[in-house]
Amino acid sequence: MTGLYIDDHRVISPRVWRTILVNDKHRNDIYGDNPHGDSASSPAIPAATVVLLRESDTGIETLMLHRTSKVSFGGMWVFPGGRIDPEDHEGTDSELGAACHAAARETLEETKLSVDPDAFAYFAHWTPPPGTPKRYSTYFFASQLPNETSIEVDGEEIQGHAWMSPSRALERHAAGEIDLAPPTWVTLYQLSRHAPLSSLMKTLTEQTVRIYETHITTDENGTRIALWSGDAGYESMDPTTPGGRHRLFMQPGGFTFEHSDLDY
Repeated sequence: MTGLYIDDHRVISPRVWRTILVNDKHRNDIYGDNPHGDSASSPAIPAATVVLLRESDTGIETLMLHRTSKVSFGGMWVFPGGRIDPEDHEGTDSELGAACHAAARETLEETKLSVDPDAFAYFAHWTPPPGTPKRYSTYFFASQLPNETSIEVDGEEIQGHAWMSPSRALERHAAGEIDLAPPTWVTLYQLSRHAPLSSLMKTLTEQTVRIYETHITTDENGTRIALWSGDAGYESMDPTTPGGRHRLFMQPGGFTFEHSDLDY
């Protein structure tokens, strides 16, 4: 056997396949073995992240940071961000305002890049199910940067960085080359479907903020599925319920996204 078929029709080697398989789950399935745990015992930590975008000669690129193995989400490629700290509430009377401050502060700490929170577009909010280890309730912002931008990672939480086109990041994930958590993957998927950058920013600025309160279930084959509002099986967590689809299949060999009733 020279290779295996995965969701985006790429072929990967058995060696890469073995690195993806973890107890018949995708290695980037972050939702834990008991995703239906008690929300009272695992309150979500408020957090914020910002998708930093630029227009290159080859199209839209986003700044991705590579986390070290010694921190939460170790080894994954992420957008700049982190938890909302008490000082982030200074000068604002809302959690949304504090989230903007947190995203800008974390970006400065992680990349030495100063960004203007007043220029952020708030486009999504993600909350994992109660049983998720390190459960963060995260505001997602987007902002456009100049083409020539100097990045200097902190070398502590972040070990590297790269400007990637969203489609290339998804391809690298499908090939087992990089690790992406589901919220990052879905965000990259949306980014990959728009061009030029002005059109993408217009979409993210004007769309209704998307709320992703994640439910986890499995299909008849045991494949784990993340369900979101708009999916016919969302409330019952029955993936066979006929109707609209808004779900991510987290097969051991790759992710597959269905969103029949929601435009990305």
